[in-house]
Amino acid sequence: MKNLRVPEATVTRLSLYSRFLERLDKMGVTTISSGEIAEGVGVSPAQVRKDLAYFGEFGTRGVGYNVNDLKKYTLKILGLDHPWSLVLVGAGNLGFALCTYKSFNVRGFTIKGTFDNDQSKIGKNIGELEVLPIERFEEKVKEYDARIGIIAVPPKAAQEIADLMVDTGLEAILNFAPVALNIPDHIEIRNVDLSVKLEVLTFNLGLHTNK
Repeated sequence: MKNLRVPEATVTRLSLYSRFLERLDKMGVTTISSGEIAEGVGVSPAQVRKDLAYFGEFGTRGVGYNVNDLKKYTLKILGLDHPWSLVLVGAGNLGFALCTYKSFNVRGFTIKGTFDNDQSKIGKNIGELEVLPIERFEEKVKEYDARIGIIAVPPKAAQEIADLMVDTGLEAILNFAPVALNIPDHIEIRNVDLSVKLEVLTFNLGLHTNK
């Protein structure tokens, strides 16, 4: 892989390419062009070629890409050539939805442990997972060999949970709490605020309405 800083937008598109290639591979498609990939995911052929060029030379001019090979390359680049164990804190409605979201498992992500401090939730099951007390978090992170944590707690509790995750040795956090977290620079964090996404939609709808 080339030693270049890859834009996050490229990584996002690479995930789309990977999923598209997986579908084609299951359908028995053996070769594909950049134009066909572009059409399948909604970008330009030039964008596909530019994105892939960050990671090396793929395909043969005039022939295209081998679907199975390119699928494997994209999975490896994305770190999906091996399984990932995750832990989640927050067994409310959002936590329940995340624990039962089947696409995680399809892509190699498995939530191994779910934690909460609400006594009414501890001991109950979400799918096959028993909700465990937060006091067992450190013990279970080591047992599961987890590197990624998911925060699905109310905003007022999010920083405390983030601190716990950092102190426990987790290396990355997916935060669903709508609050900015103070995280050390060496920790990877991505924030998912669904209301912000909706506000972007309403902003763009307003632009169309005001034309």
